[in-house]
Amino acid sequence: MENGTHTDNKRTDPQRQRTDPTRQRTDPTRQRTDPQRRVGRLDSFFHITERGSTVITEMRAGLVSFFAMAYIVILNPLILGTTEDFTGRALGIPQVAAVTALAAGVMTILFGIFAKYPFGIATGLGINTMVAVTFVASEGLSWEEAMGLVVIDGVIIVILGLTGFRTAVFLAIPRSLKAAMSVGIGLFITMIGLVDAGFVRRVPDAAGTTVPVGLGIDGSIASWPTLTFVIGLIICGLLVARNVPGGLFIGVVVNTIIAMIIEALTGAGPSFVDGKPNPAGWNLAVPELPSSIGGIPDLSLVGSVDPFGAFARIGALTASLLVFSLVLANFFDAMGTMTALGKQAGLTDENDILPGMKQALVVEGCGAIIGGAASSSSNTVFVDSAAGIADGARTGLANIVTGGLFLAAMFLTPLYEVVPIEAAAPVLVIVGCMMMGQVKDIDFTDFAIALPSFLMMIVMPFTYSITNGIGVGFVSYAAMMLLSGRARKVHWLIWLIAALFLVYFGMDPIMNAVHG
Repeated sequence: MENGTHTDNKRTDPQRQRTDPTRQRTDPTRQRTDPQRRVGRLDSFFHITERGSTVITEMRAGLVSFFAMAYIVILNPLILGTTEDFTGRALGIPQVAAVTALAAGVMTILFGIFAKYPFGIATGLGINTMVAVTFVASEGLSWEEAMGLVVIDGVIIVILGLTGFRTAVFLAIPRSLKAAMSVGIGLFITMIGLVDAGFVRRVPDAAGTTVPVGLGIDGSIASWPTLTFVIGLIICGLLVARNVPGGLFIGVVVNTIIAMIIEALTGAGPSFVDGKPNPAGWNLAVPELPSSIGGIPDLSLVGSVDPFGAFARIGALTASLLVFSLVLANFFDAMGTMTALGKQAGLTDENDILPGMKQALVVEGCGAIIGGAASSSSNTVFVDSAAGIADGARTGLANIVTGGLFLAAMFLTPLYEVVPIEAAAPVLVIVGCMMMGQVKDIDFTDFAIALPSFLMMIVMPFTYSITNGIGVGFVSYAAMMLLSGRARKVHWLIWLIAALFLVYFGMDPIMNAVHG
């Protein structure tokens, strides 16, 4: 039996050997199809074809998102890196720039892989100012203690996401208010673009006028950078109107080249020279060839965090109120932005619900934990990634590209700083225009809904805060429904959120009462 088996094995060996050349001859074919198989797996994982996109479109749109978001690596260090805590310690601009790019890169990639949506993640504007001005400068916390509260905020946000509470709140929001969120964020994006480009500027209080903002410098577009923005807006608008594939990306590239030529001919320089303002200069980055390619980033701030020190320093009640402010801002900032981006990309269902919302909200909540641990402040869904969506991004693959560029930015800062904000700002205005189309979903025939929706839309750009706009919308909606005798039609979660926002808006007197 054993011998028979042994003989059979021997007898079959030559047959197996004779088939080897055949197998080898099929190897080249197999190798030729490997790239196709990899693309197929990529397509299947990110649902690229299912969402009407292509790999090339996703990669190109990921570049556009990065260019629209990259200014945060320059702006966040100016907000966080220069403020001293009670010990006299400042985080430092180079260090904050490095961790800002690191956190944005890591979170954007994670969101792309797990949530599979093209929503970039980076340090939240407004929240970083709250941390620097309120937590550190006003409340007297050290930077480690302030970032510790950001980490706690992130943990709470993740728990609320895991329990389904965030999703439940989202489902309870009336459709008109969801549409108002999207339109308001579109107006907010537009305002950001106009202000960053210098097209709209704050009028100094000493100017003897009651007008809070004005056109350009003294009512005219009197600077080369702002003219660059206007040229870019015309170029981007024309490309979009003619349905040119990748029009926004092409517009940013062309506008950057124009900016470099203008700077070479005019020498406009930066907006601050030797600490003195230069209103006619470039807002953040000067478009000129860099003197170096890059260097090793300083990541010494990573892990420099104290989650519980604030409770001992300023008391449990005060510290808890600060965390409450962070949670409310993070909670609704991300929810409103994801709603707007999802609708813009056509990824929501007939009820304006984003599939997989719970998982997306949980991953987004981790941005506060990673941002706090890296000392870059809370990271959240970045509204400027709407630029990539407008250029065709529909899947998380675009996020992989955007996040990868953020990680590269840690080493190649001089290269990406060639693109001035004035070259990317036209994209934000174009996106704002596109998002205005959702105003048709608001029921303006019912004034109890129309007024809260209107307030939500205008408060966002006027106060430069998504959270403020959403809060005013919720409070006014609850009040209008109550006073019009329709209180029973309001979901109990809306009443809860409206009450929480009342506390949020009254935070200053509450804090004064606590300290008093």
